[in-house]
Amino acid sequence: MLLWLAGFGALAALFYVMIGMPGRSHRGALPPLSPEGKALAERLRKHVVQLSKAERNVDLDTPARYIETALGPNAASHYFESGGRKMRNIELACPQTSHVVVGAHYDTVPGSPGADDNASGVAALIELVRLLGKEGLPIRFVAFANEEVAHLRTPDMGSWSWAERAKERGEDVRAMLSLEMLGYYDDALGSQHYPAPLRLFYPDRANFIAFVGDLGARRLVRKAIASFRRNAAFPSEGLAAPSFIPGVTWSDHWPFRQHGFPAIMVTDTSFYRYAHYHLPSDTAEKLDYERLARVTLGLAGVLRDLASKNR
Repeated sequence: MLLWLAGFGALAALFYVMIGMPGRSHRGALPPLSPEGKALAERLRKHVVQLSKAERNVDLDTPARYIETALGPNAASHYFESGGRKMRNIELACPQTSHVVVGAHYDTVPGSPGADDNASGVAALIELVRLLGKEGLPIRFVAFANEEVAHLRTPDMGSWSWAERAKERGEDVRAMLSLEMLGYYDDALGSQHYPAPLRLFYPDRANFIAFVGDLGARRLVRKAIASFRRNAAFPSEGLAAPSFIPGVTWSDHWPFRQHGFPAIMVTDTSFYRYAHYHLPSDTAEKLDYERLARVTLGLAGVLRDLASKNR
């Protein structure tokens, strides 16, 4: 009995570490979207439509040029080699010494136009530059190449090359947020799924945004979701979990963790709710741009908080 109680206590403690988050998720109806929010939603829609006109893998130069133009004249390219090809990340530093990195991958799997995966994340990245770029905060914005399946969790990722360079230079990256699929929401019961046993602890409506990291990134998960809950009246859930749980490390935060930087993912939970994941049907009309705008505005508040505290 004592062994059973000790085991149960240890399991309960682990789940508290994984799911215990500060603040409270928004419940009930969303407040009216401001005129600023509505204008933001329309800009986000236009970015996603443009980026998802074609799949983004063999031809990465076309979306790279779009992102480069959208980020403005101070955007720079970070080149790296992958499979004998010269690839590039596109970045904007404001200012050059940046303690906070926010990134989103702009490639897709073959056969998919990638509206949610990950034009939604890139669109949010572009608009975060518009919202924050003139404030002089120590934030670096990066659009990464080579995140998808053939490259995921390998040194061929654009984010691996970027994190490796940052480590070699001794850059003081204190927080990294990977924007990974932000645009799909569903209020229907049973629309959200999880790996067992997480379904026992989280809502079954796919109407929230998630902050996810491995156990070593728990502190950043908690800081980010606490800030989001202060800055946005929008449902949010947090998870700091072992990296073997499917999806926990499946984005551009993984290379940063491998190089010793605090890094997490912000996501609509991808294949745990989105039936069009990695399919030709991942198209722009599937997404909810007003909710994407609410999330983007909330993330602007999170980045302000993280950057201000890390000055």
